[in-house]
Amino acid sequence: MSYISAKDLSIGYDGKPVLGEIHFQVEKGNYLCVVGENGSGKTTLMKTILGLIPPINGRILYGDGLKKNQIGYLPQQTELQKDFPASVEEVVLSGFQGKMGLRPFYKKEEKKQADLNMERMHIGGLKHKSYRELSGGQKQRVLLARALCAANDMLVLDEPVTGLDPKVTLEMYDLIADLNHLGITIIMISHDLDAAMKYSSHILHIDKKLFFGPTRDYQSSKQGNDFLQTLKEEEDD
Repeated sequence: MSYISAKDLSIGYDGKPVLGEIHFQVEKGNYLCVVGENGSGKTTLMKTILGLIPPINGRILYGDGLKKNQIGYLPQQTELQKDFPASVEEVVLSGFQGKMGLRPFYKKEEKKQADLNMERMHIGGLKHKSYRELSGGQKQRVLLARALCAANDMLVLDEPVTGLDPKVTLEMYDLIADLNHLGITIIMISHDLDAAMKYSSHILHIDKKLFFGPTRDYQSSKQGNDFLQTLKEEEDD
C-alpha cells in the first residue's frame, strides 16, 4: 500500500472548500513537488496531510507502516520563529517533543540523533550558537535537522528556500536531494518550477485542472508548459 493516498479529496476551512477532487499517491522514496498559483490551496493540502485540519470530503490514507505523527514538517518561517531565543542544539532537540509524552528529559539516544542530524545539515559546529544570530540559510538547516528528529521516514516542506539567496537556495535543494537519496520520502511545496522539475520524481499541480504524475510526464504536458510560461511572464513584468 502507498505511504499516502488520496482520492476525491476536498480541502478547506470551516466547511468551506478551497479545492476539491484531489487525487494522488506517495510511495516510499518518492520526491513529490506540489506546485500551483499562489492561493491555490497548497499549504491547506499540506496541513490536511499532516492531520492539522480535517478534510471536508474524502480521506487521506496512510499505509506501509506510516503514521501521521511520523512525518517531519518544515513550515514557512514566521518573523517570531526567526527570532527564537534558544541555542541551535535546543531547537533541533525540540523535534523529539512529540515523542516524549510526559518525559521531561531527552534520552542519550535522542541527543546522539540530534548530533547526527546537525552533521547531516553541516551545522554541527553551530550547536551552541544562538539560533537568532544565524543567517537565513543556517536557520533553515537547523529547522530541517529539527524535522529529521521528528521523523526519519518522510518530510513535508513548505517553501523551504523562501527568502534565501541563489547560492544558499542551491545548497538547500542539494541537501534535500541527498536526504531523498538516503531513502527519506519528500513532499515539498515549491514556487520554483525549474527546481521542482530538476529534483522531483513526481509533480502534483493544483489548479482548476489537476495534474498528478511522474515529473517527466509533467515536463511534456500542456499544463506544465503553460504554467512555466506564465511564471516566466510574471518574472519579466
